[in-house]
Amino acid sequence: MSSQIFSAAVVGGGIVGLSIALELQRCGESVLLLERDTVCGGASYGNAGHIATEQVFPIASPDVLKQLPKMLLDPLGPLRLDWKYLPKITPWLFSLLYNLTPKRFQHSHRALMALNSLALAAWRKFAQEWRVEQHIRIDGSLLVCETENGQSALQKHGRVLNELGVVNEWLDYAGLHEREPALADTQRGALFYPHTGHVVDLAGMAADLQHAFIQAGGTISEHTDVSDIQLFSDDLFRIIGGSKAFEAKHVVIAAGAFSKPWLKKLCGSDIPLDTERGYHLMLPQSQNILNVPVSSFERKFIMTPMNAGLRLAGTVEFAGLDAPPNMERAEQLFRLAEPMFKGRLNRQDAVSWMGFRPSVADSLPVIDRKENILLAFGHQHLGLTQAPLTAKLVKALYFGEQPAIDLSPYRFNRFAS
Repeated sequence: MSSQIFSAAVVGGGIVGLSIALELQRCGESVLLLERDTVCGGASYGNAGHIATEQVFPIASPDVLKQLPKMLLDPLGPLRLDWKYLPKITPWLFSLLYNLTPKRFQHSHRALMALNSLALAAWRKFAQEWRVEQHIRIDGSLLVCETENGQSALQKHGRVLNELGVVNEWLDYAGLHEREPALADTQRGALFYPHTGHVVDLAGMAADLQHAFIQAGGTISEHTDVSDIQLFSDDLFRIIGGSKAFEAKHVVIAAGAFSKPWLKKLCGSDIPLDTERGYHLMLPQSQNILNVPVSSFERKFIMTPMNAGLRLAGTVEFAGLDAPPNMERAEQLFRLAEPMFKGRLNRQDAVSWMGFRPSVADSLPVIDRKENILLAFGHQHLGLTQAPLTAKLVKALYFGEQPAIDLSPYRFNRFAS
């Protein structure tokens, strides 16, 4: 048992949990950060690195639903469901369908807009406060197309977004190739999103943030798989992880895809949260090819230029937390990417990866409080994008301050009948 009683114990050391720990420590609290593996070693390491403020619509939409049978039949397609996992995920799928009704879809869209409209400013401030500006580029991003239908769809989408205040610009063939000359002639045009960014060194940024947290007086316990959290009559939580035990006055659950059991135990509530298994392929010998992240409308993946090479990412697989990874899905990303360039991509020393994204059926995270339990998980594809803002919102809940936005859409019991 640690002799110290912490003000707060943050369970989950991804970018969301680490951002919250930093924010609370900065405010004078004594904070313990607990991580089952290594801090920012999961999806916070393996994500696309895209600060995706333009993604203001739920990932699942009625249009995507129409394509679902075709996508599910392709084992290497952008979306795959392991049929062995179907019995377990069926309740989540029913909840997903329910949340695709027009009224609920618009509700999720407005709630994502509320978060993403503040996310970039939060990132700028966060990077400045913790001196990690060297890891961030706010140079925009591109969504490209290579078919006539894709061009029409993107131009329509761009007009809709501009009407919503999500700034974008249509680039014709000449404009696109002036910005990204390495792209093949097959790429017809693109939407350019100026108010987006990307992280060029996720591991380096995580290391700098951990150092800053420790320098500020924070405590990190890695390789601590929390097995129990108990609340005692003296209003202290006892957190058990392996042979370690800690005490804290508050608990923050930020364990991503592993958060659902803690919500049930601590708050007595269930939520339709499941796991999207994402893959990436890192190409260390393909550097300085792109200037900004480039997503493909037709191919459904993203390419992000990083200091360590070109990262290809963007598949979704529903197979749970226990099934072995199918690294052929990561290899498929190379086959999708190479035809998009004039020259050959160098796949020497390529490294593949698989990790878990926490996906709630309405595409919204949980950001809430029940007594001295704070909740921040379920950010789906937007954990990196929304992490600094989530930290500010959790801080407001923690200290009883007025949050920057209405948090009712993100309450933990919103699915209760």
